[in-house]
Amino acid sequence: MAQDIVPIELGLPQGDVVTLWAPRWREDGEEWEAFLGHEDDLYAFPDPAHLAAFVRTAKEHDLDDHPAWHVVTQLGADDLSPDEDHQYDLVGVPELVAEPLDTWTVGELADIVSIARSLADVCELDAVHEVLDSADGFAMLDQGTFAFSGKDGQRRWTELCKVVVERWDELLDAIDAVVTVPEVPADAVATAEAELAEALADDDTSDESDVDEVDLTEDDLGFWGEVGIDPICIITSTGAHYSLRCYLGDDPVFLGSDGKIDVFPSTRALARFLADDEAVAGTDLERVSTWPEVREKATAGELEIEVLDDNTYVLTGLDADLAAGPSEVDPTQLDLAEELLMDAAAWVGDSSVEQALQPSQPLGWLVSFVLQPSPNRLPPSGPFDAEVEAWRKLVETLETRLRTH
Repeated sequence: MAQDIVPIELGLPQGDVVTLWAPRWREDGEEWEAFLGHEDDLYAFPDPAHLAAFVRTAKEHDLDDHPAWHVVTQLGADDLSPDEDHQYDLVGVPELVAEPLDTWTVGELADIVSIARSLADVCELDAVHEVLDSADGFAMLDQGTFAFSGKDGQRRWTELCKVVVERWDELLDAIDAVVTVPEVPADAVATAEAELAEALADDDTSDESDVDEVDLTEDDLGFWGEVGIDPICIITSTGAHYSLRCYLGDDPVFLGSDGKIDVFPSTRALARFLADDEAVAGTDLERVSTWPEVREKATAGELEIEVLDDNTYVLTGLDADLAAGPSEVDPTQLDLAEELLMDAAAWVGDSSVEQALQPSQPLGWLVSFVLQPSPNRLPPSGPFDAEVEAWRKLVETLETRLRTH
């Protein structure tokens, strides 16, 4: 996809429609933002096939002089299908604010309000701004749940919800009124629909191939691949710590019990522990069907433990890198560290890590920017003291879960 023209889906009273959005860009010293449309009309379509047909046949619209438009015209219909991050259910906002106030609700609402303001700016919809300016909370959504905590925060949320109940239809009507569905050639639509069907079939085939590749990888991993348990290494300020982890479905399970991960200073020490009947009794890994195979090899002295790079988690230094800004952080190291923090928290039923790493939270916004860079996103600006402090708390919590032997 052209990096600065994005297909989006809008949930409106007339139904779900797709269009194109060009986030802010600079040209000739000026800043611009645009949507697919012409003059006072916002062009929208019932599905990606009709959008693709228009893109390939239209002669006049507001994006035809965009620097990346020539790239868009060469895209397949599948590339013009909005991804989940660019689907905005405006008509569903009343139901959304009726949900419990949490990071997911605030994050989704923040995205919807942001695109609504962009539509209002580009299409000159004063009514939209009037609704969104009638409660302070709409301007504070990017701060996450923090803006709605405490007595003052609860007041802001209540006022925001009241505006949604009483005036959200004004906003929807204003946007709905500028939407126009242009006619497109039937043959161009048919061609695009055929492309989408072919892409869907290719995806199904690819998914089957991915399963085969996973099986091959597990075979290549030898014993550990066969039993579906991974030796892992966690590197903290106190040194390297070795343990085991696997997944039962999507649920992580560690070598340990009572919320404590059993860790060892070397693979040899880990192997000796696994051979001790009394020591391993009661570990959560006993729930894994292949655990007896691990124990059998360990007690026979035949267990070889080797940790792959993908299961080596280096936590040291990341706080300093985050403090220095996104460009100083190794994405691979951060991605693995995030995986470990999420797994360890999920294992004990702790949702605080997932909440802290939501993009609607300061730390989550910084982490997501590093892991999913995009020229369409404004980079987080320092100082990052609060984000670093939040990260250190997550790491410290993990370290308290390590039971060193």
